[in-house]
Amino acid sequence: MRYKPTAMPLSAVKCQDRAIAALEAALSRRQVHHAWLFHGPDGVGKELAAVGLAQALTCPEAPYVGCGTCSSCRRIDKRNHPDVTVVMPEDELVRRGLAGRSDFAHTPSRDIRIEQVRQLQERLAFRALEAKTKVAILVSAHAMNPPAQNALLKTLEEPPKDTVLLLVTSAADKLLPTIRSRCAKAAFGPLPVDFLTERLRAGKQGVAEATARQAAAMASGSLARALAFDVDALAERRSVIERFEALDPKDARGWLTLAEALAEERATAEVALDVLQVWLRDVAVAAVPGATLVNADLAALAVAASGRVSPATLHRRSRLIDEARNAITQRNGAVRLQLERLFIEMLAT
Repeated sequence: MRYKPTAMPLSAVKCQDRAIAALEAALSRRQVHHAWLFHGPDGVGKELAAVGLAQALTCPEAPYVGCGTCSSCRRIDKRNHPDVTVVMPEDELVRRGLAGRSDFAHTPSRDIRIEQVRQLQERLAFRALEAKTKVAILVSAHAMNPPAQNALLKTLEEPPKDTVLLLVTSAADKLLPTIRSRCAKAAFGPLPVDFLTERLRAGKQGVAEATARQAAAMASGSLARALAFDVDALAERRSVIERFEALDPKDARGWLTLAEALAEERATAEVALDVLQVWLRDVAVAAVPGATLVNADLAALAVAASGRVSPATLHRRSRLIDEARNAITQRNGAVRLQLERLFIEMLAT
């Protein structure tokens, strides 16, 4: 019986029609570039697409399509196929439960280290064991440190025969221009709010639609970010915004008191920063007739705030929030210290 490509694994990637169409076209022509750069926000389907492409390239049941159900496809999905190598930072392996801290003789690195790239190169030098094509998926490729990037560049310049490298990144600008230039590109965009709302309600039992929609609107198009929201903390959204707008620019004590209150729980602090980031965007567009606000129930407050704060100040405050959130979530920074620093620097604007 002839296989019908209705169950193509790449179809599991939703709302990324442009990127998936490019990959499907390359597969249908049997002309898949030796290196691809899957770039776009976190949590929008880039890694899922990389896995789907790896399945299509190695599936014995449906070559260049992928059945998603054979032993090969299932092992790729579980990240244990001998011809598909997945590389990611060591601390990400630990977070995902794919490795334990005791598996490393050192503190798990947040970088992809040159040793990992060299191990990958050694594996790619051998012939494939089962499939015709060897595939390497580099998750968080932007986490490669400079030596690792330079080492990988040699592989991109002289790729082993029958090898495809898939670089997955949410920060393509951190990769060397020479790496980017040697890759075919598949751009992934933010996911629609309606889709995120539906998935959020399906993934978290008992979440009200209004709360799910609010989380979806704040997630910047990322399903992973939407699902990670603490919905209880999100319920305090209005209070956080109103307390922030009530702060007196001349009274530092009020800003530090708010920092102390938000720092009681790490999850509360992270959600509060997301809330304030979206709020600043609302304030920036509030004066535009017909603008759609995420915090529509606070439209009057957003309009009033837009009249008090310049666009330059809003931009600077938005950048400061990004820096504080990255320090807390990616570098495990002290929550209260980061919030106090954030608000003190905001006082200067």
